[in-house]
Amino acid sequence: MLQPKKTKYRKVQKGRIKGMATRGSQIAFGTYALKVLEPTRLTANQIEAARIAITRYMKREGKIWIRIFPDKPITKKPAEVRMGKGKGAPEYWVAICKPGRIIFELDGVDFQIAKEALALGAQKLPVQTKLVTRKDHVG
Repeated sequence: MLQPKKTKYRKVQKGRIKGMATRGSQIAFGTYALKVLEPTRLTANQIEAARIAITRYMKREGKIWIRIFPDKPITKKPAEVRMGKGKGAPEYWVAICKPGRIIFELDGVDFQIAKEALALGAQKLPVQTKLVTRKDHVG
């Protein structure tokens, strides 16, 4: 029986981001969360920059969950290369985010610290976001 050829990464087409998020749209771990309001592709560098901004403001107290993972390779061919000769090498990795997707969750800090930390993290992202809290949270 023939086995499929194994590659380092799977070849993925761009596609369009349609509809609202159904999976990952509810707070699952923390008390406060940052929710995406428009369709986007977040790169690994953007996610990491937001994470660093959030943890620095929280002074490494409390807990943070990152609910997205950049698992889609974006390829690019070098400049001034002729057409053909296959697909380009992976340039960077992105996470596909539909509107309503939770990207960060926080717990173990009070509301004011969480609000400011998530606002600083949102500044690092090229997309509109919103702070949401858990439904059963009092405070």
